[in-house]
Amino acid sequence: MGLAGGPSVLPATAGTPAADAPVAALPSGPDAAALRAVIDAVRDPATARATAALVRVGGGGQWRGSAGVHDLRTGRPADPAGRFRAGSVTKVFTAATVLQLAAERRIDLDRTARYYLPELIPAAYEAVTVRQLLNHTSGIPAPDFEGDDVDDWYENRFDLHDPRDMVRSATSKPREFPPGEQQHYLNIGYTIAGLLIERVTGDTYENQVARRILRPLALRDTSYPGSDPRIHGRHNHGYQVFASADGGEELRDVSVWGATDAWAAGDLISTTADLERFTRALFGGRVVRGPLLEEMFTLPQLKKGTASHSVGMSRWRLGGREVWGKTGGRWGYNSGMGGTRDLSRTLAYSVNSTDAKGQDANPVVMDIIVATFGAPDGR
Repeated sequence: MGLAGGPSVLPATAGTPAADAPVAALPSGPDAAALRAVIDAVRDPATARATAALVRVGGGGQWRGSAGVHDLRTGRPADPAGRFRAGSVTKVFTAATVLQLAAERRIDLDRTARYYLPELIPAAYEAVTVRQLLNHTSGIPAPDFEGDDVDDWYENRFDLHDPRDMVRSATSKPREFPPGEQQHYLNIGYTIAGLLIERVTGDTYENQVARRILRPLALRDTSYPGSDPRIHGRHNHGYQVFASADGGEELRDVSVWGATDAWAAGDLISTTADLERFTRALFGGRVVRGPLLEEMFTLPQLKKGTASHSVGMSRWRLGGREVWGKTGGRWGYNSGMGGTRDLSRTLAYSVNSTDAKGQDANPVVMDIIVATFGAPDGR
């Protein structure tokens, strides 16, 4: 997924299985001992590559746990109700808002993005539809940012990024592939989706998500920071590994870091309790109603490659069953939400990873997912 999008924490899975494929039954409750052992690994940040972990498992039986520290300076315990940067989990909220507007017939998923934003989407991308923006099959490349590595991003962490400028940067480049033929996970489709929401409503993206999702579900600890680089309220500090002057490594506090580069694709701040509540409401049909909800549980058919992302979410095969959800990564923070379609098992987590934007999955994140749902099929 690259620096702008956050790492993928699980392998892509093959297309939708046949209807009669066997589905493994979940145990009656989560394995509390396994989950506790997994998150207690953050007591050794050097090995775990993380300083804190917050986990909520729901469905058939519940488990709540936290481990690690609020901050390295004081060493006091991590706040289990702490807010965190949810990264690309934001995309689920954005997609759900677009689907609500589609239900109101204010957006047509099969219309082109250029139809709604003619002054911004050039003719070279005139065939890209709204649905293709949301399921990562648009072929629009990523925009350019200052620098490529963590040191460059740290130096520019307070830069303000205008979403229209990001779209212009991306669409000034040749397309990666014809729309609908392949899938490439990037933020840019959701940046355009945020602008689309604003165009058809005459309101800000943030206000629309708050009015349609945050307030109705009483997600009181979920917010959009805008240009503010701070996480306000209770939160555990995030840290990132940097190369030190002596050739070794050092941890820097990266809790204060702007997120305007991600906007409608990844700037949400939330808690595990709010993400758990949102998951249950979304999967239960209380956020997006009727046939449009199926867009979030349907993988696109591709001419090349295998799809693993739907509108707003991703699908994995874990422990012999389908799991749907979304992961996110911002500097110092990894997070995720999701569950089985029938809500027999749900998961919301935040891990204060010191390698949160690395190319490999953080070991604590992977172990939380496996302890909750089972190992990826084929392993």
